[in-house]
This record gives sequence, structure tokens and C-alpha cells, in this order.
Amino acid sequence: MPSSNGGPAPGEAISGRGRAGGGVAYAPHRRVTDGRRLVRVARRANEKATVRAYRAASWALGHLPEGPVLAIARLGFLAGYALWPAKRRAISANAGHVLGLPVDHPDVARLARDVYRAYAGYVVGLMRLPALPADVPARLVDADGERGLDSFRRLYERLRDEGRAMIIVTLHVGSMETLAAAMASHGFPAYGVADDTAFPELYELLAEQRRRWGVQVIAWRNLREIHRVLREHGILALLVDWGYRPDGIPVRFFGDWTTLPAGPAVLAAKSGAAIVPVVNRLAADGRYHAEHGEPIEVAGDSPAEIQRATQAVADALQAAIAAEPSQWYCFKPIWPETPAEAAHLAERAAAALADRDERAARRRRRQGSGLQSTGPRPAMADPTALDPGLVDEGAASA
Repeated sequence: MPSSNGGPAPGEAISGRGRAGGGVAYAPHRRVTDGRRLVRVARRANEKATVRAYRAASWALGHLPEGPVLAIARLGFLAGYALWPAKRRAISANAGHVLGLPVDHPDVARLARDVYRAYAGYVVGLMRLPALPADVPARLVDADGERGLDSFRRLYERLRDEGRAMIIVTLHVGSMETLAAAMASHGFPAYGVADDTAFPELYELLAEQRRRWGVQVIAWRNLREIHRVLREHGILALLVDWGYRPDGIPVRFFGDWTTLPAGPAVLAAKSGAAIVPVVNRLAADGRYHAEHGEPIEVAGDSPAEIQRATQAVADALQAAIAAEPSQWYCFKPIWPETPAEAAHLAERAAAALADRDERAARRRRRQGSGLQSTGPRPAMADPTALDPGLVDEGAASA
């Protein structure tokens, strides 16, 4: 699973239709470029050095006892918490919103440190995977439970029988790596849009790992492929906690205004797919418990309906975080920094609701006068015309 703090992203680019038998697919995002030759050379040297270091560390972690390695990793990450002020501020700000406490409250600092400890466990687990048998990640995820993988299969099959796709929305909680492997092993036709870390060699190295589990990728710019997945009643998975963006959809999240990406709701409106929140948490026994939420339906593409559906996504993911806040390892600010920005988001949300009320009033006036709209419904947009921003930093991998 890619991490929002610049961690590794899995996958390999493909241009074809993917596997007929299912599996999980990943896609890279736009890579930041710089036209200056010296900058490009320095970046490439850094990328290659990073890959060498990652390979060496991954090999060592895979052949050392897990307990001592994890203890050392946690100490190292806590040192990073102390020595990297920018990341510490971001984590603390997010923790403060989750707890509803001032950022300087001791409980906020305690939760922030717990997040670093949890993230250390995720990174160690990820780096140890190459030394484990290929079927281990899938076996770590429980399939039972009221809303586990077995329940997810029934929901998927119902939507498929209705001729509809599923759009998974999720966030950086627990380990989506293991869930991706489990979904691939169960044959789900799930495809995701994943982060490009700007480290292509590391990206390909991790892609090699995921191929062992039956995990593939869709090139993120291949919008036709994204629409094909939806047309063929597949599963498209999107991460939505990539940091606050002022041009996103305004939502209330833990009581404060922020934004989430428009991608899930817009794609659902265009395709008729259902949005399904999913999370995969680490349990005390070392196994993972995946669960899904209630499907979120999107009745149209009006601003008010997009805002309503995105708010429903925010509510579901808020509940997922609240159940185990220390497992939410998002290292970018999720909320705006100033009250003025938050107030502007509230105004935008109110404008969307006003638009809804005005549409309803016009509809009542037409019905009262006996007029009915007889014009054709607008055709679904050309698959190549989808705004890349909809699947950029709001997109995900399963």
C-alpha cells in the first residue's frame, strides 16, 4: 500500500485489459518533474541510492527476528517524530482534530507518538514480506465477521448481478497491502489508482513483490481503463486521505470543515456504481480484520448530490478512524490551517445546498404547471474527458 508521507507505492504499469480472473491492480500518479538537468541527475542518484538501501534493509529485516527489529524500528520512528518538526506538526494537528483537543494537549502528543509506533510496524511488515511465502499476506486477513470478506463478496455479487460496479473508498489505516493480497487470492476483480512516489526503481521493486500475490496495475492516466473497470462491473479502489486540498468537496470531518476528493462521487454518478467504505485494521493477535460499510448511492452529478455523497464518505471514514485512531498514519495535514479557509468551505457547502433547494423549487414549479422535461438525458462523458484531478491525489489502491 502506498503511504501518504512519501512511502512506497506498489505496482507496474500495464496498457492492456488486465487479468480476466480478477486480482488487484495499482496505478501510478503524475510524477513531479523539474526541467533543470542538475536537479534531474541529483534526483535520479537519490532514487538509485534509496532502492539499494531499501533492498539491503528489506533483506536484513526478512532474516532477523521480528520482535527485536520491531522494537528498534519503533525507537527509530519515535526519533523521527522528535527530529522532523514538519511531520510532527502535521500528525499532531490531525490528532488534535480526531481527539477534539488543542494541539498542545498531552493526549494529542501521546496519540501522535502512537501513530508513529503503528507506522513503524506497518513499514517493518512491508519490508519483511519478500522473505515470506507468497500466500502469507492473504492468510493474515480474516474472511469472516459481520462485515468481513465473506460479507464483502455477497455485496459485490449483488451489485454485479444488478449490472453495477463498486468503488471502494479507504484511507491509510492498518495495512491495505495485506487486504490487496487477500482480495487477489479471492479472485475479486479489484483495481486501484495508487500514488507515484517519484522513485521509479523503488516502484518497480515493490511491483515485483506484488506480482507474487497476483497484484497488477493500471496506468493512472489510462482513463479509458478506469471507465472500462466500471463498465464491466469491477471494483475500483480509491484512497481519499492524501491531505487537504482547497479545491476538493467540502465536508465536516470530526466536527471541522475540510475537503475530500470529488473522484469517488463523480465516478459513481457517471457510472452508476455504489461507493463502499472499506478498512483493514491490525488486531491484537497480529492478524488483520477487514470490514466494509454500507453502500453509498449517488443519485446524480449535481453539486448538492456530490457534496452529500462525499459527506457520507467522510462520515464512514471518520467512524473507521475513531475505532482505532493510532492506526491512522496520515502524515499530511487533513484540515485547513486558518478559520478563514474553514469558513470558505462552509460557504461552498451552503451554496451546494442552496443549488439543491433551487433545483427542487424549479422541479415543483414545472410539476405544478404540468410541464415535464422530455429532452434526452445527457450522455456519459467521453472516458478520456475525465478531469485527471478527480483521480489524482484522491485516488487509491486496494
